[in-house]
Amino acid sequence: MQTLKADSLFDSRCQLGEGPLWHPIEERLYWVDIENNNLYQSNPELTDYTKDKFATPIGAFGFIKDGGLILATGEGFATSDGKPGTLRNLWHPFPNQPNLRMNDGKVDPAGRFWAGTLDPVHAQAALYRLDPNNSRHTLLKAIGISNGLGWSPDRKTMYYTDSLRYTIYAFDYDLSTGEIRNQRPFIQLPQDGHGIVPDGLCVDAEGCIWSAQWNGWQVVRYSPTGEILQLIELPTQLVTSCCFGGPNLDQLFITTAWTGLSPQERQAQPLAGNVFSLQTSTQGQPTNFFSHTQS
Repeated sequence: MQTLKADSLFDSRCQLGEGPLWHPIEERLYWVDIENNNLYQSNPELTDYTKDKFATPIGAFGFIKDGGLILATGEGFATSDGKPGTLRNLWHPFPNQPNLRMNDGKVDPAGRFWAGTLDPVHAQAALYRLDPNNSRHTLLKAIGISNGLGWSPDRKTMYYTDSLRYTIYAFDYDLSTGEIRNQRPFIQLPQDGHGIVPDGLCVDAEGCIWSAQWNGWQVVRYSPTGEILQLIELPTQLVTSCCFGGPNLDQLFITTAWTGLSPQERQAQPLAGNVFSLQTSTQGQPTNFFSHTQS
């Protein structure tokens, strides 16, 4: 097992940094600060960034093939050209549950947008899917904290995280229909009182799963059989998500948070909320785009 250290890339100090995603055409990194309703994007040189504040939390997003973003917000699914004034709501799948909001999500290899909600108190959240033809699907119910999603390079397996259950699940995945079945635990972290839970994830071109660990100070790279291959150490405990990007898709970008830390913990972790990066010896899979067909 190899241990590596990630370096701070952007001094963004996000309260709840999440959802990093590489835009291969623009050559920019995007991410969000969920608790401050901010959407960030870097410059192509990865030396600076800008941010826009929305009127609703953005739990996750994907890129639309013809331009703009598909969003999972506090009010469900929406589109935007990336600016707050262009938000257009599409589908609110939980209108009678004001205590919920959308959390993590991702576009699958067939261009469908998957995103879930979180309900850590009652575990009545769900995982949803919005298809390019605007068909709407509820895939899973009784979820606690819907989190990291990813697909294997052969497009036969989907990985999905419920952080409340400390578990990354694997499913058989049908590319042509989007159907998932045969749910089974892939990784279960021990509920040993340390509160280390799996958060966001990505899957590389070799089929290995990179899982950010909330309260764990690290990202863990697992083989497709669940063996720990690498530990990526960070100087902040709340590690939220990761993605591959860069011109060769061999840079790992990692988001972090400081929400809930005490003043003393924040002082001890001055880089909490920053975006980190690591040059790897592997490559990620290309970013998937959503093809929205509605006017």
